[in-house]
This record gives sequence, C-alpha cells and structure tokens, in this order.
Amino acid sequence: MATPPIAILGAGLTGLSAAHHLGEGYQLYEALGHVGGHAITLEEGGYRFDRTGHLLHLRDPAIRRWVEGVFPAGRLLTVNRRSMVFSHGRYTRYPYQANTFGLPPEVAYECLLGYLRARQESHPPPGNFEEFCLQHFGEGFSKHFMIPYNSRLWGVHPREITAAWCSRFVPMPKLEDVLAGAVGLNDRELGYNTSFLYPPTGIHELPEALARDLQPPAFHRAPASIDWRGRRLRFPDGQVVPYRALISTAPLKALVGLLEDPPEEVRRAAEALRCSRLHYLDVASRKPAGRDLHWVYVPEEKYPFYRVGVYSNFSPAMAPPEGSSYYVELASRETPSLEALLPGVLSGLVELGLLSAPEDLCFARVRTIEWAYVIFDHAYYASLEVLRPFLASAGIVSQGRYGGWNYSSMEDALIFGRDAALEARAMVSP
Repeated sequence: MATPPIAILGAGLTGLSAAHHLGEGYQLYEALGHVGGHAITLEEGGYRFDRTGHLLHLRDPAIRRWVEGVFPAGRLLTVNRRSMVFSHGRYTRYPYQANTFGLPPEVAYECLLGYLRARQESHPPPGNFEEFCLQHFGEGFSKHFMIPYNSRLWGVHPREITAAWCSRFVPMPKLEDVLAGAVGLNDRELGYNTSFLYPPTGIHELPEALARDLQPPAFHRAPASIDWRGRRLRFPDGQVVPYRALISTAPLKALVGLLEDPPEEVRRAAEALRCSRLHYLDVASRKPAGRDLHWVYVPEEKYPFYRVGVYSNFSPAMAPPEGSSYYVELASRETPSLEALLPGVLSGLVELGLLSAPEDLCFARVRTIEWAYVIFDHAYYASLEVLRPFLASAGIVSQGRYGGWNYSSMEDALIFGRDAALEARAMVSP
C-alpha cells in the first residue's frame, strides 16, 4: 500500500513554496483553475491588472536565488520606489511622518510640535495602535495621516487594533529624519519597500514560473471536510484521500470550518478571528498616467479611495502604448455601485493629476478580495494561542498570510512555505 502523501491545500505562493521545499511525497490541491492565489494578473483589451500591488522585496538570500533562478536572466525588472502622499491638496514624500516639507505651514507646524512633545513625555506601553501613533508620532501626525489612513486601510479604527503588528511595516524615522524632512533635506527613501522586483507582464509570471518544475496541482479540488482525527480529506464527489500531514494555506478561519467536529474551544477561537474584505477598481485610461508615481497614499475622507497604484509605471507592458492602468483601493467596505462611485473616483484621480480628464477613462471594473486584511484586534493573540497547538497536535500546519493569519509580504509567503515544509516533514519523520 502506497504511503499517503503530505497534502497541501492551496497553490498560492505559500503552497508552491511548500511543494518546492518538500520536493517529493506531496499532493497539491487548488480550488481554482490556476496557481498564484491572489498573485495573479487579469488582462482585458491589452491592459493588465494584478490583485492590487504585488511587489517583490527579497531580502532572504536563498529565497532571492530561487526566485531569480526561475526567470530568464534579466527578465525581472528592478524598480526604485516612487510613492507619495496626497493631502491638503498637495503631494509630499512618503513616509508622511518624515516629510512635512510642502504641507501648509500650519499643518507642518502642528505635526512637528506634536512630535517633539511626544518625545518629551514618558508613556506606558501602548494598549492599541491609536496609542502607538500618538506616543511615537504625536497628535499632529496622528490627526493628519496615521489615524485616518489606517482607519481606511484596515476598515476599523486603530483603537480596535493592537500595536504588535506594526514594528516592521510602519516607518519609524529618527529625529534627524523628521527635522530634515520638514525643510526638504531628506536625501533617501525610508521604509522596508524602497525598491522591488517586478515581472514585465504582471505578477502572474512569478507563480507560473515557480510551478513549472513542480508536480502539477490538482485543480478545482478542495475538500468538503477534513477528518482531522483519521487524517483524511473528504471531497465533494465522495472521494476520501488519506494524508500523513496537512499543510493548509486556506484562511485559518475557513480551515477550522472544514474540520469535522472540532473541540468547542477551537471553534470559538476561530469565530473570534476577524478579517476585512477589500473592494477596489481596475481602471484603464487611454492616456499616459499624469504622474510618474508607483502609488499614492490618500488619508482624507473626502476621497472614496485610500491608495492608488499605477501598474503601467511598474512596467510599460501593463498597458497598451499611450495608455495606463491603475488599481484604486476603496475605503468603504460596503459593496460598491460602480455607477454611483465612478464620478467621485474619476474626479479624485483628476485632482491627484493621475488622469487629465474623466474622458480619459477607457473602462473600470469592480473587484473584491474577500480575505484582505487580518485585523489584529484584542482577541487576536488569545485565539491563536488556542488554534496553533491544536492544529499542530492534529498534524496540520496552517501557514501563509491567511493560513497563518498575519500581515505579511510576498517574500514572507515564500518563507512561510519553506517553514511549512520543514514542519510537515518533521511531523512525519520516524
């Protein structure tokens, strides 16, 4: 009798990485008809659109060698980030907290004064992300950017979120950076994503390249339930497939929903997990983008979007000659009506200088990511402290941005897959 494989659920970046690092003895299942998960590219009329910004920031040497090795030499574009903030009718450099030069003087003064006062005060550890912002950046920066922007990004107020998620992703400038940025002397980009790699025709090239040397995934195959006690997958057609260990990259909350009769405390912990959906627009213009930017942060509530990215500035192949393609991330979590929404979006894009006129629009499409931003609320860590040991005891490794229930990058997804392969192999070793 054949030895059951290590089963992998999901052929996104984490699942592909797990398969690569296992090398053999696995079976990869994918509910959709393609690899990549959210790392895909849609094409319409010569315009290309990813699932919003998917950019490669590769720091791990082994991961970088692997990724670069699956592409022909010179195929990946190296891009230096050009991102800005649009507020008070003006563009300023990113990050906002180190670039007040160019803001109205009264706004810049309020931000600097609040920052300096916050540095002089002693604080207890922040109890939530709002307190984190006030303690580290002061009232002005918090009022004009940190609180409104993050409310629009996460879909909940920052006081509902812990501060534990942000150490890597929120730039923490030094005093000299803040002062230099107030007078226009900052000579370097700040933050973890100052440059990135990008495939010329969209991020879909990455998972397709990673999948070429792997055992082909079983597409359109997702279990209807998981017998975690007997280590068997039950499929909708009645097939039952045994496994030695299970690597799941499905959203953690959804994974628990597949388990047959899990313990009540596990079910309750999963129910407490929160995640916001994201609605966004793919926008095609028949004219070039009006500004040579990769993306723009928009904190003010009067605009229906909080971030706009320009795919055709990542790579000219993302749009036809003389055209441009964009993603427009919407602040509202309500299901959008394109007809009602589009006039305000186009007006905002014209005001930001990305479109010269509403008539530049070729088409716009509403897109939705159901699992978008994991919410690090005050029940987050307590829930994971219940779920993680239970899953490990059941021979299940739940990894990835949604499988691990975290906020992370594309490189992280590949590292998560590598870690999952090691953990699963350890589970089945004699």
